[in-house]
Amino acid sequence: MKQFTFPKSKRLVSQRQFKAVLAGKLRVSDGRFTLVMGENDCGYPRLGVSVGKSCGNAVVRNRLKRLAREAFRQSQGRIPADFDYLLMVSPRWLKKLSKSDAKEAVRQLTLEQVRASFLALVNRVKREA
Repeated sequence: MKQFTFPKSKRLVSQRQFKAVLAGKLRVSDGRFTLVMGENDCGYPRLGVSVGKSCGNAVVRNRLKRLAREAFRQSQGRIPADFDYLLMVSPRWLKKLSKSDAKEAVRQLTLEQVRASFLALVNRVKREA
């Protein structure tokens, strides 16, 4: 039995929702990811993921999005429920590498690393707020 799910209601899908989160002042980065948080009033956390085309081809971008969504799904019990989260992959992280090295870096990126980064960023925002 799955403890946490990730239905469409827990996703940021519209441009208006993304803009509302981006208007918030709660923003931190760790070099790989940037997390922006905005308050919501729906009683549960929601996630939006943004991976620009400069991060690689569709295979690379989709892997990054899948890892981010799964990290969020598994971390829902550890994060404040009254926030929307926008996780953006930093293109500078991959631009420093050659194309083959960037692809390899994404391939070697594990769910545990993404989840640890996500939780660390959430904790940093909570401390700074």
